[in-house]
Amino acid sequence: MNLKERAEQLKTDIPALFIAMKRKETPLPAKIIAAVAVGYALSPVDLIPDFIPVIGLLDDALIVPGLIALVLKLIPAEVFEECREEAADLWVDGKPKKWYYALPVFLVWLLLIFIVVKAIWL
Repeated sequence: MNLKERAEQLKTDIPALFIAMKRKETPLPAKIIAAVAVGYALSPVDLIPDFIPVIGLLDDALIVPGLIALVLKLIPAEVFEECREEAADLWVDGKPKKWYYALPVFLVWLLLIFIVVKAIWL
């Protein structure tokens, strides 16, 4: 599988991972590592700050996918395949079927903007 095919596969793997985290068949270590991956991806604090050229962005490009790959190895294959099929039903032409699935992401960004604006005005 080449890089472009893997990127396309992520469209269903990320939602499938979210679906798998809600299932009781998913082992607890996988759920914990998935939470760490999501927390690290959304966190403004990185191991290597982003303002350091190349290396600053490289940690995001390696750590989060590495954690996701580890989680995928910990989830039983048959459970993840069911979740992948369920996730495929959530997308139409590369877009989510229901717009409100993007609402949590929008709210997180809105909260971050509010915090930054508030910090600047003080």
